[in-house]
Amino acid sequence: MGIKKGEFIELNYIGRVKENNQIFDLTEEKIAKENNIFNPNIKYHPVIICIGEGDVLKGLDEQLIGKEINQRYTIDVKAEKAFGKRNAELIKLVPQKRFTEQDIRPFPGLQINFGGAIGTVKIVSGGRILVDFNHPLAGKELSYEIEIERIIKDNKEIINGFLEMYTGIKDDKLEATADKVTIHNEIPNELKKFIEENLKKRLPKLKKIEFKGKV
Repeated sequence: MGIKKGEFIELNYIGRVKENNQIFDLTEEKIAKENNIFNPNIKYHPVIICIGEGDVLKGLDEQLIGKEINQRYTIDVKAEKAFGKRNAELIKLVPQKRFTEQDIRPFPGLQINFGGAIGTVKIVSGGRILVDFNHPLAGKELSYEIEIERIIKDNKEIINGFLEMYTGIKDDKLEATADKVTIHNEIPNELKKFIEENLKKRLPKLKKIEFKGKV
């Protein structure tokens, strides 16, 4: 039968750009160290995801269905189901003034954030700077090595996995039953609706979510 849509799993993966085999994301600390890409600010561990809910890239999510536990697979993901195809309209000329206002000295390769739009400086010439607002991996075919460690049934573990993925927070005091959860960590108000909607979607029996942490 394999893994089904809607099930929660613990997943280990290594994500590579297929054309050059470069690792861009992974969950295993040992592999990060072996490839000299270890970042001490990152917590390396398997992620908890709900199959079919977009917790990972669409092309990977779709291909997890039917896979078996404790087997390693290689999954190729086309660009359109990864970070999308490159869009020429997202390559823009930006006036030098916008950089000067933020005290930024532009140079090729610099990543910038203008109002939530993240781009990479490509060319600096005179008073205009060419910036590519495509995702750095747009247009790239990807390859994942994955292993599903286990299926997860415990609501407390499921909810903490969700919180850690989307907020970076793990609540050691979290209380969870089939129909109610109490979150004790501080959660920004703007995230509460997102958490409530998505947890209830993933866990249909969940009726009440309480936020007891101060903001």
